[in-house]
Amino acid sequence: MLLGREPKDFDVATDARPEEVRKLFRNCRLIGRRFRLAHVHFGREIIEVATFRAGVGVADAGEAGTDRVIENGMILRDNVFGTIEEDAWRRDFTVNALYYNIQDFSVVDYTGGVADLKAGVLRLIGDPEVRYREDPVRLLRAVRFAAKLGFRIEPRTEAPMRRLGRLLADVPPARLFEEVLKLLLGGCAVATYELLCHYDLFRYLFPETEEALSREEEGYPHVFVLRALENTDLRLAEDKPVTPAFLFAALLWEPLRARVQRLQETEGMTALQACQLAGREVLSAAQQHVVLPRRFAIQSREIWQLQPRLERVPSKRALRLLEHPRFRAAYDFLLLRAEAGEAVAEAAEWWTQLQETPDEAERAALCQGAAAGRRRRRRRRRSRKPQQQEA
Repeated sequence: MLLGREPKDFDVATDARPEEVRKLFRNCRLIGRRFRLAHVHFGREIIEVATFRAGVGVADAGEAGTDRVIENGMILRDNVFGTIEEDAWRRDFTVNALYYNIQDFSVVDYTGGVADLKAGVLRLIGDPEVRYREDPVRLLRAVRFAAKLGFRIEPRTEAPMRRLGRLLADVPPARLFEEVLKLLLGGCAVATYELLCHYDLFRYLFPETEEALSREEEGYPHVFVLRALENTDLRLAEDKPVTPAFLFAALLWEPLRARVQRLQETEGMTALQACQLAGREVLSAAQQHVVLPRRFAIQSREIWQLQPRLERVPSKRALRLLEHPRFRAAYDFLLLRAEAGEAVAEAAEWWTQLQETPDEAERAALCQGAAAGRRRRRRRRRSRKPQQQEA
């Protein structure tokens, strides 16, 4: 609000304990063991209510349900409650430690957050090394806030970021999935991706993608991921839906392509067979770092497996393929591949023409023409084969 932007939601901080909040609201549900929170439901709206927590240096009071567990500097559980000022100083960034007092509509600032907000500075509260070790996800939050708000990261906050990226390996992959969605589905995916690469953090989220992108193809860098992220930002700006399945299919496309090519060359598989096996392998490897829920993983694989079918300008089956539940996503994926310079422009153009042809008879004629053309190409290949063998 201080930046003149519309908040996406409102959270509440209070001295009431979670159990007390639940007594006040019948529509309340307590969640989380790491951080005990109350979710108060109003229809489809959820108000997250957090109890003020004490600083990390404050000892456990010993009350039931109020405990803190720290291992190798990382906070694994923190339910030691305190005052509003203690709560402010244990938060991550100064600009994220501001409280809006709804009694008199004032902003309460204990950490200098308002000054940093005016200066466009992202500053960690306390010793950056200690704070990153307490919760390595703060590395990703620094990138997200810097990209989203256009802020510069304060030098002391920035200094250990590249060196401590390895700590992300200790974060549960399921939690990293939620962070990736916040990073890349916030409307500034391109800027976020560039900062992730700048601070050498992307490789801890998608190591196989990082490795694939580091190798140029025929002297040209891979640009598909960047095009996909640009498309994501554009769709969000136009209030169009974006699914995690499409995003992850794009982020893992380059390692998938490499595996497909290898399986075709070494195992003699068809493009579809190789795509099916490579899809399972790539997703299995990715799950070690960022867990993609099963329902999205299935959709990502379907988008990939439709690519070989779309690449072959088809015949009678084309109209049936249009009815596939994942056709539209797979078609959009094909268009992005064409834009990125892959040799699928002809197929992308044909599918576009088919969809833009409203008359069923014309559609059927288009499919028949494609089928006839494919038969001619097969005959030409067969007629050339004996000559090559004789030579």
